[in-house]
Amino acid sequence: MGLLTAALVVGGAAGAVVAAPAVLAAVGFTSVGITAGSYAAGWMSAAAVANAGAVAAGSAVAGLQTAGVIGLPAVASAGVASVGATVGLITAFLI
Repeated sequence: MGLLTAALVVGGAAGAVVAAPAVLAAVGFTSVGITAGSYAAGWMSAAAVANAGAVAAGSAVAGLQTAGVIGLPAVASAGVASVGATVGLITAFLI
């Protein structure tokens, strides 16, 4: 593996982990709850309609809201890092 490839893989992994909280906040999963009128609010509304008025514990909406409030758990951070590393590797192959 060349130096550029290694740099892109490491940079992609680190960048993805750093960017994840900002992306969650941008779509409406914030530390103070779901932002009114956001993508997250629409998703939560659809989940509630589909589940007789409640958002199911353990659902994607509930998990993302938890991540917005307290941050990503280690397992999720590892997953996000692996996606970022993969994007970095693909970028290295393309350039």
